[in-house]
Amino acid sequence: MTAIAGIVHKGTVYIGGDSAGVDSGLSLVVRADAKVFVNGPMVLGFTSSFRMGQLLRYAFTPPPCPKRADVHRYMVTDFIDAVRKTLKKGGYAKIENKVEEGGTFLVGFRGRLFEINGDFQVGEGVDPYGAVGIGRDLVLGALFASEGRAPEERIHTALAAAERFGAAVRAPFTVVKEP
Repeated sequence: MTAIAGIVHKGTVYIGGDSAGVDSGLSLVVRADAKVFVNGPMVLGFTSSFRMGQLLRYAFTPPPCPKRADVHRYMVTDFIDAVRKTLKKGGYAKIENKVEEGGTFLVGFRGRLFEINGDFQVGEGVDPYGAVGIGRDLVLGALFASEGRAPEERIHTALAAAERFGAAVRAPFTVVKEP
């Protein structure tokens, strides 16, 4: 249902996303509400559910992170605890077989790009870019092949490739950068 692309460039994170809303029967609608946005000191881009994205955008308040804190530790603990609380309160988090599940999204914070998965694990790749959603592989290939170009251009090109060669990605594309 989505392609979300993230790039770290000169200490700033850029995240871009498409506008497709796709259901399990492959019906598609182009949505007006963006899948990428700034929330406090962070930039986020989501897949999985528009409800999850709405909660992350409008109900979630990122907890403060001390300037000298270990950012990865903060993301794994304080950040994820606050996300889980918001998703539960908003009626989105699911519990099956005593396992809590959320959704998948990218977060840019302090010049680093994190991938949050449905089990709330926090990933950080070694490459200065990443992607989530059904168009992930197409986006990653295009980001790899476009190194050296401006970050917004790379993201637009990668999302266009995912739209051209995938059935569940649609323009318009939105790109935002870390505040």
